[in-house]
Amino acid sequence: MNFYTNNDGLLLTILKIWTFLLIVLVGTNAQAQDHDRARTNVGLVYPLSSNWTNAPRDTNSFSLNLIAGVSAAERGVTIAGFSNIIHKDARGFQIAGFSNHVGKNADGTMVAGFLNTYGGGHGVAVAGFANIAASSSGAQIAGFLNKGGHVSTLQLAGFMNIARDNKGTQIAGFMNVAKKSKGTQIGFINIADSAGTQIGIVNVAKNGEKSLGATFDQNQTALLTFRSGGKVFYGIVGIGYNFKNKKQKYAYEAGFGAHVLTIQSFRLNTELVNDGLESFKGGDEYWRSTFRLMPSFRIANKVEIFAGPSINYVNTNTEEGREMTKKYINSWTRHDGRDLYGFYFGYTAGIQVAL
Repeated sequence: MNFYTNNDGLLLTILKIWTFLLIVLVGTNAQAQDHDRARTNVGLVYPLSSNWTNAPRDTNSFSLNLIAGVSAAERGVTIAGFSNIIHKDARGFQIAGFSNHVGKNADGTMVAGFLNTYGGGHGVAVAGFANIAASSSGAQIAGFLNKGGHVSTLQLAGFMNIARDNKGTQIAGFMNVAKKSKGTQIGFINIADSAGTQIGIVNVAKNGEKSLGATFDQNQTALLTFRSGGKVFYGIVGIGYNFKNKKQKYAYEAGFGAHVLTIQSFRLNTELVNDGLESFKGGDEYWRSTFRLMPSFRIANKVEIFAGPSINYVNTNTEEGREMTKKYINSWTRHDGRDLYGFYFGYTAGIQVAL
């Protein structure tokens, strides 16, 4: 009983203090009709604030609203339990439990639990779900999506980044999209009309390289592969078939490569890939990580052949997986001999056609 009584008393005290502040600030602000002069605003939700119905026309140096606040512009700290709505520009620091909305430029720092929307600016926007800017934008960090116009610094998203012009860095868990990218895109899929550096499994750009190829390795695994990227880095994805096994015969691979040396028709490439063999039956595992040194020669305008050694790390728990390699640099077993781990040398050869 005392617990509830004490909490009721505390809540009543807070409400009294809040009401007193509102009365004082309303009286103070009522004496000044210059809406461009920065002022202090404290409230519950528009129009229940010290700026009253003038709030949409006022510029604040400090604003605190328990639910949501409305203003013409902000020049300092802006805090709302749910949302801040600023019709013009915002500088300083804006934080809201759910969303911040700035009509024009946001040149400070915005932090929202879910969403930030703004016209442009060069500030920093951090949101739990998405940041959306109509024109230019500074750094954007979001749990799911960033959308900006001219991005000059950073877009970091859990799922996807979108920009018209990217001169900074886009990093996404899945996809980056830009019309023009002079910076760097890092993600599973990177797309741009013209691109600078793209680091991903699939990279699409008009000024980039794309090729369709076929490879074969020492384990009798044949793969149809797609390589895509820029002047240095490229991504690799492939599917295929193993001609040695009867059960684990469906193959796949994904990884990254780099052109480390280019001399006319000759290129020296390095590749780091993960691949595996599947039987599509639960419990069967054959997983491999491979580093390849791949010299290549262009034998025609769009045709390139390549071959080279590899060093492989394998993990398998099947009899077919054990039989694929006879000689190991080093190998060991776990789980009473059921799982085999090992390093061994191999090779890969293939041909590819530029698209």
